[in-house]
Amino acid sequence: MPPIPGGPADIFGFTAVDASAEKLFDQIGLRDMPPPPVIPVSATPIPQTILAGRIKGYAKVHLPTPTFHHSMRVYHFGIAMKRYAFPSWAFSDETYFITCMLHDIGTTEDHLRASRMSFELYGGFIAMDLLQYPINEHASTIIDPEKRVTASNALAESVVEAIMRHQDIRDTGKITALGQLIQLATIFGASTFLQHLFRPNLGSMLIFANTEKDNIGGHEQLLSAETVNDVIKHYPRMQWNNCFAATIRKEISLKPWAHSTTLGTDEFPSRIENNPVGLKFESLEKSVDEEGGTTGDVKGMDGK
Repeated sequence: MPPIPGGPADIFGFTAVDASAEKLFDQIGLRDMPPPPVIPVSATPIPQTILAGRIKGYAKVHLPTPTFHHSMRVYHFGIAMKRYAFPSWAFSDETYFITCMLHDIGTTEDHLRASRMSFELYGGFIAMDLLQYPINEHASTIIDPEKRVTASNALAESVVEAIMRHQDIRDTGKITALGQLIQLATIFGASTFLQHLFRPNLGSMLIFANTEKDNIGGHEQLLSAETVNDVIKHYPRMQWNNCFAATIRKEISLKPWAHSTTLGTDEFPSRIENNPVGLKFESLEKSVDEEGGTTGDVKGMDGK
């Protein structure tokens, strides 16, 4: 068997970390850490590289606006978490940003129906093509030689691995650091739900800090309320609870073997719909819209 290609794998996220968020939090002493600092969107800028811009352009064209907003929130939440709790993780903001932009690319209407594969797996194949071939936002080949930038094999493989495993919630084994961060930022707070499914004997630590932040709500120990408020002010949820729950139900109806069923065929979409953090923001967004305001007028988790 040939050796795995060499290179600085850590800078692309290929660092093995515990798949169990609880074990990871114990290792860093999260219980004894000071409260997370306020890290606004202005402090976590989007990488200004040609590759990041190309992938963002593709995502903005192909993802529905609520899904694009979710992907942007996942980026800003994740970078804030990394700076606070995991500063030693060496992968670049660009690698994480690209992962965020493409992690739900398999959930679009066309892509859900284009393959029998689970959305995370098919999305990984789409991401590999986008990263290794010079494809623009309209899925055409880029002609301009200065913009024909593609990803290295290591970057592409790390992104694809993280996309394919971003709903692979485990209490044993390992995952890449990149994959763990996108789990923490996307699934942000499936805490009580996943505690019931996988970890019935764990303590209250998981109630506040497990996985599924943007989809099911939680993680007060990894993000300050002010950080969450600022991110959602910039990228409103747009009734994301109902939007993503409907997507999961659609996938399961089309593909009853889908990987999403491992989180609970009925329980998972129900928990998404009832994400308490999301419900608070989305009820306020709805009331503001009905009164003729803008989503920027919505108050946050702390009432401000």
